[in-house]
Amino acid sequence: MTEDVWSAQDTTPDAIAAALLHQLRERHAENRALAPARVLNLVVVVDREWKGEIANRLDRVGRYHASRTILCAVEQDRETLDAVAVMSYGEESGGGTGVIHEKVEIDLGASQLVRLDAIVDPVLVSELPTMLWAPHGHQQAVDALLPMTDVILLDSDDQVDANAALCNCDRLKDVAYVVDLAWLRTVPWRERLAAAFDPAERLPKLGQITGVHVRHHGTSTASAALVVGWLASRLGWELSPLQSMNGRGMVGAATSDDGEVEIELAPVEQTSPGLAGVTVNWRPGCSFSLDRDIGGLRARETNGGAERSWIVLGASRGEAGILGEGVRQALLRDPTYVPALNAAQRVWDGAAV
Repeated sequence: MTEDVWSAQDTTPDAIAAALLHQLRERHAENRALAPARVLNLVVVVDREWKGEIANRLDRVGRYHASRTILCAVEQDRETLDAVAVMSYGEESGGGTGVIHEKVEIDLGASQLVRLDAIVDPVLVSELPTMLWAPHGHQQAVDALLPMTDVILLDSDDQVDANAALCNCDRLKDVAYVVDLAWLRTVPWRERLAAAFDPAERLPKLGQITGVHVRHHGTSTASAALVVGWLASRLGWELSPLQSMNGRGMVGAATSDDGEVEIELAPVEQTSPGLAGVTVNWRPGCSFSLDRDIGGLRARETNGGAERSWIVLGASRGEAGILGEGVRQALLRDPTYVPALNAAQRVWDGAAV
């Protein structure tokens, strides 16, 4: 990859936009086989001291880079704008078209967040969908940018209060499409649970499920609740609020057409956020489990007294893959998320919708 770099101190949004246009014109004049990516704007609002870490995470999303990324780094006492604009491109051999991606870093002050829309708007590529990600909160920035935002990227597992995090998703979904990284972390688990019941002879067992036990990282209660919400919404269960076990998880039940389903969410020790394992039980005395293991997920099945175990390879995307998938989801629509979100909120007393 080759990069063209422009930078300025005490600058303006219009000057940044003009610099981007000038870079693009110069590069196109030198090589007409290069074309700017024109699919998605990504606006990221972060604390200044964490800018490098977030920038590194964005660099590792693989092929799912946004067309133009605008990274706004917030510094408490700053009153001016400093900016760096980087145009990255790879020149294709054999006469192919090379694609240009643009990244803009803007250092600004906390007092400027209330008018962040006026700063960001001139720098956006017009007529493209815009995704907003504010991993460190900055509610003033979110409020200012919401009118120009099509997609909100967030992580419900980042909040200590999982109930409040999911309620926030429920509020935001009415103004923009929500992409929740906590939900995306559950994709490998949901895919493999669904596959386990996909064979024609196994499908009727879905109506005989008696228990669901979800093991999760201590900070990933939202992910665990979303898996339970997904099962409840897909299978027509009525979830009741779960009871807290004073730091040892939550237990309760859901009501299905065939009786009660025992529900348990249990925190466990693990280094990675997200789920550690899921077990589904059904009559008579059968179960299917998935647990993290080296190289993928360890699947275990008990059926009619017989037990077997195997490794499901390549199940984890890693956190870089999760973020890349989050960017990709800006252009997609998952019809199962909102029903799962609505059901997951019923895990907490008074949160039913």
